[in-house]
Amino acid sequence: MPVAKEQIRQIIADNNLNSVADVYTLLRDSFKDILQELMEAELDASLGYAKNHKGDVRTSNKRNGHSAKTLKSQYGEFQIDVPRDREGEFEPKLIPKYKKDISGIEEKVISLYARGMSTRDIHDQIQELYGMELSAEMVSKITDRILPEVREWQSRPLNPVYPFVFMDCIHYKVREDGRILSRAAYIVLGITAEGYKDILSITVGANESGKFWMGMLNDMKNRGVQEVLFFCVDGLAGFKEAISAVYPDAQIQRCVIHMMRNSFKYVNYSDLKQFSSDFKSVYNAPGETAALSELEKVREKWGKKYPYAVSNWENNREDVSSFFQFSDDIRRIMYTTNIIEGLNRQYRKVTKTKSVFPSDSALEKMLYLASGNVVKKWTQRYRNRDRVLNQLTVLYGERLTRYLKRKDQNSLPYSINCSVHMTLAVFPEKPSLIQETGCGQNPQKSFLLLMS
Repeated sequence: MPVAKEQIRQIIADNNLNSVADVYTLLRDSFKDILQELMEAELDASLGYAKNHKGDVRTSNKRNGHSAKTLKSQYGEFQIDVPRDREGEFEPKLIPKYKKDISGIEEKVISLYARGMSTRDIHDQIQELYGMELSAEMVSKITDRILPEVREWQSRPLNPVYPFVFMDCIHYKVREDGRILSRAAYIVLGITAEGYKDILSITVGANESGKFWMGMLNDMKNRGVQEVLFFCVDGLAGFKEAISAVYPDAQIQRCVIHMMRNSFKYVNYSDLKQFSSDFKSVYNAPGETAALSELEKVREKWGKKYPYAVSNWENNREDVSSFFQFSDDIRRIMYTTNIIEGLNRQYRKVTKTKSVFPSDSALEKMLYLASGNVVKKWTQRYRNRDRVLNQLTVLYGERLTRYLKRKDQNSLPYSINCSVHMTLAVFPEKPSLIQETGCGQNPQKSFLLLMS
């Protein structure tokens, strides 16, 4: 309830308020009195009667004085008298036992830490804003309290199916036993069947290797991920072997953009624009056959001058060409790892103030908190999600549909799925035509086209 101006003027006059410090003193004292009365009311409710008004209440429990407790608040430190009961059953909820800081400073510290501020910078900020002395060591202890949350998040159950999974890693410096070592933050990002992005895992470990990636993929499987349709990766070591061992049915798509960059490294700057323009015809081709034809043209034109730039694509064609068999809607999702590269940029923005992390757990804390801030912004689904899901349903059938939640039996994907599977039963040799005709939007039209 707002205080009237006349009341405020009266308060100023009665308390002789002449400075901001006087205002804070008044606020602190008033805050203390309000808390005191609230805790007394808590004890009244616990005993069942107010002080000196026991009446006919049948209870052997009584008040048993007070115990002093010093609290920290946004108005400074003050002492409060916590009421007690004789049988020791009273548990204050307003200010729980052992809690001495009610300023909300801990939440503020964690929030500042999540935005990449160092412990010493946080100490300076808290000192400047609230006049509270908070050492860098105390800041570190406060942020350590989220480590159980980090462990719980790392082991949380996941969805049984993710149509698209992206994997990458970022390297950081970590101090260990007086030495500065390189650590890799292994990041796995998934696209749910509903079309939303989700960070599946962040694990800090030694430099990237196939063995470590295999361990992460096995951990995903143990947490419930039974099916992945596509893994979208760059050329990091050990990816292909690890994926094939854990998810043998999944398709692997190398990032086309990374492949282009790798090729461009061997091209003179004067030829780069023309070379890039010619190569667009390769990865923009409507199908793999057309892409191979365009690649042959590029090889004839540039092969002698830049043999490795062309052979790089020829040698990795199997891992690059997966996306050619799909429509543009699916291609846009899987042909590049830009989605996880964008996430990595968010991490680097937060960690740029840290040249060296004091421990692996410190790195894990910061990446976890940064992830929370990033995920809050992921509220939009992928564009054309329904069309993508319908096409994937046609192409992969039970691999996908058995894990989907059928909230509505008449929902679009499932009714279309029935029509499409009937069509495939009659025309098993024409799956590509089914895709091209856009069965996800109009199964009846697709069926008529197939019949013609």
